[in-house]
Amino acid sequence: MSSTAITGAETPWEVFVRTRRGLGHQHVGSVLGADADLAMANARELYTRRGEPSSIWVVRSADIRATAPDEKEPLFSNGAGKPYRLSEQYAVREDGGDHGHGD
Repeated sequence: MSSTAITGAETPWEVFVRTRRGLGHQHVGSVLGADADLAMANARELYTRRGEPSSIWVVRSADIRATAPDEKEPLFSNGAGKPYRLSEQYAVREDGGDHGHGD
């Protein structure tokens, strides 16, 4: 009987890159590495050839919890019909006041 367990040298890591300050990190792919340092080195080698990013994140693939397409309705539908949660629903006073809070 053969084992299909992933060894430390084969641990998959997800790579996220931020191209410049003020932007969010974007998932760019995956690398293998025995630990975070080796995964980071592999990510730098593979994903920074087109320029120097502002930062790189590596996250062990097994540690990511992602939603499945069939989970969309229960997870994301709670805001439907609740426009008061949107910032567009509130007026800003011209004098920059805080609408009477804490005066």
